[in-house]
Parts: sequence; C-alpha cells; structure tokens
Amino acid sequence: MKRSNDRILTTHVGSIIRTPELLEAARLARTEDPDATADYEAVLRAAVADVVKKQAAAGIDIVNDGEYGKSSWAAYVLERMTGFERRPDQLRPVEWMGRDMDRFREAIRLEMPSAVEGRPTEACTGPITYKDDGTVQRDCENLKAAIDHVEVEEAFVTAVAPASTAYDGVDEYYKNDHDRIFAIAEALRHEYRAIHASGLLLQVDDAVLANMFDHLNQQSPQKYREWAQLRVDALNHALDGIPEDRIRYHVCFGSWHIPHTADAPLEDIVDLILQVKAGAYSIEAANVRHEHEWRVWEKTKLPDGKILIPGVVTHHTITVEHPRLVADRIIRFANLVGRENVIAGTDCGFAQAEGYQRVHPTVMWAKLETLAEGARIASKELWG
Repeated sequence: MKRSNDRILTTHVGSIIRTPELLEAARLARTEDPDATADYEAVLRAAVADVVKKQAAAGIDIVNDGEYGKSSWAAYVLERMTGFERRPDQLRPVEWMGRDMDRFREAIRLEMPSAVEGRPTEACTGPITYKDDGTVQRDCENLKAAIDHVEVEEAFVTAVAPASTAYDGVDEYYKNDHDRIFAIAEALRHEYRAIHASGLLLQVDDAVLANMFDHLNQQSPQKYREWAQLRVDALNHALDGIPEDRIRYHVCFGSWHIPHTADAPLEDIVDLILQVKAGAYSIEAANVRHEHEWRVWEKTKLPDGKILIPGVVTHHTITVEHPRLVADRIIRFANLVGRENVIAGTDCGFAQAEGYQRVHPTVMWAKLETLAEGARIASKELWG
C-alpha cells in the first residue's frame, strides 16, 4: 500500500454516481435477456474506464471502479451468496438510526420514507455460501484494464463487512448469532481473497458497526460491545491470510441525510476499529457532526505502520469545501499522526445504491477536485 512519503496522497471511499446509460443497461440486464446482459457488460466496461479517467483528471491518486458493478454498497453481496431471501412485503423496523428515528421521524420521512415505513426483510433461510459466478473477478478485471490507461498510484475494490451484511435481516436457519456471522465471514472470505489475488487493494466497508451503537447501547453498553466484538472477530477471521498492508477498512456513521444526533462517538468505538487487521482506516471526519473528532487522535495512538484516511470533504452537503479548509483538515491530522501516515479521503460514497445520488454529479466532481487541490496545498506546507 502506497504511503504519503513525499506528498499527501488522495483517495475516496468508493461509490460514485452512476451514469444514466449504465443505470438503463443494468435495468435491462435484469430481464435476463442474453443480448441485454451482453450489452450491459460492454456498457459497464466502458463506464469503468471513463470513471477511472475522471478520477485521475480530478487529481485522485488511489482510484476504484466507482462500485459500478454493484447494485449497492452492501446488499449487492446477497446476490453472490446462498441462504438469503429478500421479502419486500415483510417490513422490519429500522434500528440502525437509533433515537434519531423517534426525535426526527417526520424529517426522516422526507429523506428516507422507506426507513420510517420499514425496510424489506433479508431473511437467512438456509446455509450461507459464496456463489462464485465470476462477478468479483469481472469487477477486478474491468478496473485493472482501466488503470492501464491512466497515471494513478494504486487502485482498490470495495467489499462489505460481516457486520454490514443483511443488516435488515432475520435468522431463520442458524438460530445462533455467532454461527450466522461466522458463516457470512466464511462466504466473504472468497470475495476478499479474489480481490487480493487480483493485485488490487481490498477495502472493507462497515457502516453498520457504528450505526447499531445507539440502538444497542440504550439497552446496555455491554450489549453493544458484545455485538460489535463478535463482528470484528468474524471480519478478522475472513481477512486471515491477506497481508494487512493490502487492506483498507472504512467506517462511517451513515450516508443518509438526517440529523445524526444519535451517532456513535468515535472515541467509544475507535478501539474496535483499530482491532481490525487492516493497514489503513478510512473514517468519516469532515461533516459537522464529526469534524471535532480529530481530537480523538490526541489521546489514541495510531498503531505503528498504519495509515489514517480521514474524510476531508463530505457527501453530506452540496457546498463545495474551500481548498484551504481541506488543507487545514489534512495538516491537523498530519500533525497528530505523522504526515506519511495520512491519505486524504472523503467521508463516504456519493451513491450508496446504484440509483442514489447524495449530491449532483457536478458537485461530486468539484468536491473531488477540491480534495486534490487541498492536498497539494497541504503537501507544500508539510514538506516545504
């Protein structure tokens, strides 16, 4: 994994807004028409090549495929596993917004009506195994082909964490939380290893580790710690055998545009995050609810050899950050953990599901450009 040895490198969390052409091709491919499927694969390859070029042109050093081959950041994996049944008519209450759901129900209804009404159940009805249909290999090959034609430092592919898999789910098969979570981890191990074997960096996405904090903590702090520890242990089990310096671990507090007053304090979960056997930790740090948490690193030591990827621009607002502000945020972290240990990133993705967009695409690209400009300013000041 590249480090910021002579300048601040830049990256992002992964999910980029899909083009209308890609969305339409994906819709048609779901009809299972062989011609539509072949057309989709061609459109996908071209879209990945284009989005990689755009990332490089914006000044991003460590790029990805925009998650263009996935239907969403987490639910995509259920299409690659056995044992799950999605039930649109069986709605489950949303637990992962904590007390925000009670306090801001009407505001949340405007942003995410499905969260207020309930989410479709993801039921575990049989043994969980990974269906290796070649999809992850396809995504890796598309990205590798794309980076052959641009000048970038590295590239990564995202995959979901055990804690964030089927988080709207019920268990009707294992009847035991430990066995189900470790079965998920065993299945995910195939995807993690396929990404590593491709030569690309693996980024594991795990929003739900933080999102369940308020709901479970209200029952008892111990209940949350036990819930989270099981899932961190399962993730480390799934990652076993992959060198830590080929793994990035992303934690955020939810991409949804809600008040976020019930978010987990970083100081209460940072020890869990640092248990994950990864070489870099990508953590939300630019939005107004979490920017102050740079102070956590005054008391918490980043382990030797590890990299911090703080979000220095956010998807939470359409306002484009000034490059000077971005530079100030980077310099603050560099002074705390060492300039060579910081890579500048974003808070979260800009399109957690293929049909979402947290900001307009023009705003997204402007934010990535200001991220790169801020990194250049910070680099000049940090290295003289």
